[in-house]
Amino acid sequence: MSKKTLNKTNLEALGADRLAALLIEVSTGSADIKRRLRLELSHNLGVSELAHEVRKRLVSLRKATSYVGWRKRKALVKDLDTQATMIADKIAADSPRIAFDLLWQFIGIAPSIYERVDDSNGDVGDVFRAARAQFAGIAPAAQLDPEALADRVWVAVQDNGYGEWDGIIALLAPALGASGLARLKANVETYAAAPEPETATDHEAVRFLRQLRGGSDYAADRKARFVKSCLQEIAEAAGDTQAYIAQFSDSDLQRKDTSAEVALLLLADNRAQDAHDLLLAADQTENTFGQGAWDDAYIASLVALGRIEDAQSHRRACFRQTLSMKHLRDYLRLLPDFEDVEAEDKAKIHVLAYPDVSTALGFCLEWPDLLTAARLIETRAAEINGDHYRLLTPAADALRVRHPLAAVILWRAMIDDALEQGRSTRYGHAADHLSDCAALDAGIADYGAFATHAHYVQTLQTRHARKTSFWTKLG
Repeated sequence: MSKKTLNKTNLEALGADRLAALLIEVSTGSADIKRRLRLELSHNLGVSELAHEVRKRLVSLRKATSYVGWRKRKALVKDLDTQATMIADKIAADSPRIAFDLLWQFIGIAPSIYERVDDSNGDVGDVFRAARAQFAGIAPAAQLDPEALADRVWVAVQDNGYGEWDGIIALLAPALGASGLARLKANVETYAAAPEPETATDHEAVRFLRQLRGGSDYAADRKARFVKSCLQEIAEAAGDTQAYIAQFSDSDLQRKDTSAEVALLLLADNRAQDAHDLLLAADQTENTFGQGAWDDAYIASLVALGRIEDAQSHRRACFRQTLSMKHLRDYLRLLPDFEDVEAEDKAKIHVLAYPDVSTALGFCLEWPDLLTAARLIETRAAEINGDHYRLLTPAADALRVRHPLAAVILWRAMIDDALEQGRSTRYGHAADHLSDCAALDAGIADYGAFATHAHYVQTLQTRHARKTSFWTKLG
């Protein structure tokens, strides 16, 4: 390797004096590099000195009020990441208790940062989320008092406006232990039982709107949701499935998504019959929200009960209703040799007749089965929606080599849609599709019931002669 390559060995050869001089030079005018060098110097003096520098920087970041524009956001993200790295990688190794307190302080500045920076791309949030995850390793080593930690967590989760403390109960569960989780639960229950503080009399219009909603109190509802969430997090951290489930009301359990979630918990506790009964008690009307989760949980409950044939039957029903590849694959995998081939052939026949042709085509592409896709296209061409270009474009590309006629039919569908609906922004794509049709024309010996390429172009020229912006794109 060249001795000019920037690596540790080559730089060490320069010697300490020259490297120090270079660092002074490159840090001139760069607050970020200077800050990093000071942190490294502080660490060299001991963990207490480094912690002091990090704490000062966090205070400075909290007190800052100026808006951080997009030009300075990258520098802010790097600064935040540097402080988090110093805490987790350097301070925690020597003093986990100090690192814990600093990390807590670091997460605590999140609201003040979010309030003065546009984090639409999530860079800032990523730093705080990564830092928060460090609690899992640092907290147990810090040997904190469980009940004092529980009180600290309780204060934090009550002021979680930006979600900076999301998941903190689970992260700190090992450090909280049974006594800490019990203290935290007691704090939540005391809060839940406390009456709401007196507020100014609501405006008459507010009272009227509340009556329209059935008299519900927004503040009370929000408090109830918060209490429920906290108690469920505590129960989950404690491994208390029953306490977690107890937070759901009967109406909650009527929902398919909720019943599926709870059923999976019961299955994990080897309570398959309870899970099965709960799922059957859920709302079985036509409401499809949460249906996929319900189906998966129901099949899992049948399997756990040893009812394999019933599970297979439900997998088959799910596939027939939605063309779910997952359920079909699971169904076929359990069939004996040769029977699986016959079942797959029957499934393809069902796909060809499926009411929604776009869903059927999507299934064929993902399975994958291009022969069935071509048959579907050629037999149900009139049903193809040319506006579904995100599906049709890759489908045509996949079919063009072995099934050129099917590809041409898809391109024509998109061309017709663009021209008939006057979608001028797609004229360029439509022109490209027509060129693709021309390129495949020689390889199609028989167009069957479909117009030949020459006839199709002639028809376009007759119907859309005035769409000159399209024709000019053909060159």
